[in-house]
Amino acid sequence: ENLPPEKLVEGVDYYFSKFDEIMDKYGLEKIKTVGDAYMCAGGLPFPSDDHACQVVLAALEITDFVKKSKKAGNGIPNRFNVRVGINTGPVIAGVVGTKKFSYDIWGDAVNIASRMESNSEPGHINVSENTYQLIKHQFVCQYRGEIATKNRGNMKMYYVLERN
Repeated sequence: ENLPPEKLVEGVDYYFSKFDEIMDKYGLEKIKTVGDAYMCAGGLPFPSDDHACQVVLAALEITDFVKKSKKAGNGIPNRFNVRVGINTGPVIAGVVGTKKFSYDIWGDAVNIASRMESNSEPGHINVSENTYQLIKHQFVCQYRGEIATKNRGNMKMYYVLERN
């Protein structure tokens, strides 16, 4: 509310442009942005054996970039924080409708990823049990316990701290 719309858009563009570069680096698919939310997926459109690790590596780079940008004082609004939520599972991908085509993904895995994000904290990467089981040998993770989650009950969650 205290930031002019032009400055807000400038800041979002600054961060999202870097996020786009990070997606390319790790072979991930940007799905969409909605306001200040950025959604991506690994293993799309082509499945890969290491997509969960690639998503976590990208998340680590994103959180590091945001942290460093806040300290840089480069004229970009530095009020931005990032919460990351990651889940692994099957999705349906495609385009629906007849106007303004937009590639999107759907499925329970997407809903759980959203719950991981909403139950995260600024600067943290929160992963589901499904993702943890795929990445636990490559990353140091902190078990958060079973956390009550909207429309899902209690879910096991882990913060990713760093790469092993």
